[in-house]
Amino acid sequence: MKKTAKEPGRRGSQKRKSQNVRKSTANVSKTSRKHKKNGYSDAVRAFLLAGVLVVFSAFISMAVIVVRSTLNDTRVVGGDTEFLPSVSIESGLEQSSASGESANTAPPVSEAVKTAVSVSTQSQSQPASTSTAVSATNDVQPARNIPAAMPQSPPERPVENLGTLVFMIDDAGNNLWELEPFLRLPGPLTIAVLPGLPHSAEAARRIRAAGKEVFLHQPMEAIGAQNPGPGAIYSGMSADEIRSILRRNIAEIGPVAGINNHQGSKITMDREAVETILIFCAENGLLFLDSRTTAETTVPIMANRLGIKIGERDVFLDNEQDKESMLRYIMGGLSRAQRNGSAVMIGHTWSPELAPLLAEQFPILTGQGYTLKTASDIIR
Repeated sequence: MKKTAKEPGRRGSQKRKSQNVRKSTANVSKTSRKHKKNGYSDAVRAFLLAGVLVVFSAFISMAVIVVRSTLNDTRVVGGDTEFLPSVSIESGLEQSSASGESANTAPPVSEAVKTAVSVSTQSQSQPASTSTAVSATNDVQPARNIPAAMPQSPPERPVENLGTLVFMIDDAGNNLWELEPFLRLPGPLTIAVLPGLPHSAEAARRIRAAGKEVFLHQPMEAIGAQNPGPGAIYSGMSADEIRSILRRNIAEIGPVAGINNHQGSKITMDREAVETILIFCAENGLLFLDSRTTAETTVPIMANRLGIKIGERDVFLDNEQDKESMLRYIMGGLSRAQRNGSAVMIGHTWSPELAPLLAEQFPILTGQGYTLKTASDIIR
């Protein structure tokens, strides 16, 4: 009976032990799974942290490169280091621009450094980052926080040469007050002086003093009954008479670069008279410009036969003396210059609007690409 009573107690104890073992096994399994899961999370966090550190390091490296390239922005020229302009140097350029120099053209490095030093010492309000340090041996150290160099504008394209223009002013010598505005014109100008008038010699002297070219405006007989004025050549004169008149007129207003005709429609149609005049010019080193007062002029034919270079008038500027008409004639001359390479335009001292118009047009024409020259320039 005693053995039978103890048996159930043993069985209960064994059962409890079995349950405890199972619980312990389950706890170990849960703990293992938990540790495993925590291990995965730690690995992910470590990977992400490493990625962040790599990105941050790359960003810091790029920033350091940019800062260094900005602080030490220099270029080597011919083995020497040429420092780009700092703020102080740019201030010096602005000061030189105010004194009439171009602010777009940087001075030599030594001059720029001197300017930077003077500006840095005089302007205490400037931040230290914009100053340029200079040692006792004049060695330049790169300034800190120097801004990037200002981009230079592209070089200007050369202006195309559209042609050569010659402005010739006839009939000087009648007075001096009509002549004065033409003497003040900029650039080359040829002025032809009439002989035998009260102011002929003085007019020629003032023209030369002003740096302009003088021609003898030789009076010649016209087809009509107009009076060409003193010292004129008439049809029927001998070669010696023509030569004598030319020598006397040149002695009065000379030295001259050449001769052009005043009126002269009848004489320029006379081949013998023209031949005498052209040979006289060749013998005395003078040029001849045909004013072309008639379409039947024989001057080009005789000049070609004698092998003498001459000039020819293309446009009369002041057949009408109002500004609009004269400007229209100038435009006609420009068209001829573009087509033929040059154009000779003749006006007169007695046109009151002509000198102001030329003063206005000369800089415009040269800016557009036309070249201004004297009559002798294109004939030679």
